[in-house]
Amino acid sequence: MSNTKEISPIANQIMKKYNLCDSCLGRLFSKKLKLSSNRFLGKKLKQNILTSSKKCYICKDLFDNLAPYLKLILESSSNYGFSSFVVGAMMQPSIIDRDDYLRSKYQLRGIDGVKTDITRELSKQFARKTKKKINFLDPDVTFTVNLKEKTCQLRSKQISLQGRYNKIKRGFSQKQKSCENCSGKGCRTCNFHGFTEYDSVEAKISQFLFSKFGGTIAKFTWMGGEDKSSLVLGLGRPFFVRIQNPIARKAKLPKTLKINSLIIHNCKLIPDVPKKPLTFRSTIEMKIITENEIQSSSLKKLKKYL
Repeated sequence: MSNTKEISPIANQIMKKYNLCDSCLGRLFSKKLKLSSNRFLGKKLKQNILTSSKKCYICKDLFDNLAPYLKLILESSSNYGFSSFVVGAMMQPSIIDRDDYLRSKYQLRGIDGVKTDITRELSKQFARKTKKKINFLDPDVTFTVNLKEKTCQLRSKQISLQGRYNKIKRGFSQKQKSCENCSGKGCRTCNFHGFTEYDSVEAKISQFLFSKFGGTIAKFTWMGGEDKSSLVLGLGRPFFVRIQNPIARKAKLPKTLKINSLIIHNCKLIPDVPKKPLTFRSTIEMKIITENEIQSSSLKKLKKYL
């Protein structure tokens, strides 16, 4: 393992030409020394170096001014329920260019870039404030901080649910007509839900789920379908639904819910919508009117085709 004595000469050489903040200086050597705190290492390396009052050559003192960006993340997530997160960033190319130039000039390899270090520091500070967990692989929410424009965008991982429904009166269809303005993609006209009217099975279930979880688009997977004039009786028709960008990730759902002529049963959260088609059985009742009387012998012949 290397020690600070081995890297001090090159650190001194860099600092003579380029003034660096504690975080940027420490980042150049922390991996080599297997240390976790760039700032602490940077301070230690500067103990015997005459430093300048100029801004950091690489980040322009961005590491010392992360509080406004942390505030943006906290404000954007204040209404959301989640347990894990990840932070990404968009930043000025000039900062990345200066970082790349310095690492190349002094042949410093295997070092995290300045962008990685900024997002790591923001993540640590946010985790300390909120007690939420950092999850790089499958986070509940993803923050994208624009360091240039000083904005923060939040995306919430979709949630999946399953349930069944009965339609006890005729007169409304299974699927809802899409918003004419966006063709169902979501826009301000439809409040980003994909439709402006709520007179179908799809829209009524969506409206209920939006009231519980928030979110934007609800994407359904139906186990079969029916037209406007059909009823859905018996145990009900199964459905699966994904809610995009939900605000809440947990909610208490009733075992049975009646919305006018629609009854929703056993709606609950699931890990994900099944990838393979599910097998199910439907019983269809038909009323047949004929011009002539049907003989029982003819019905027996028909039976072999069923």
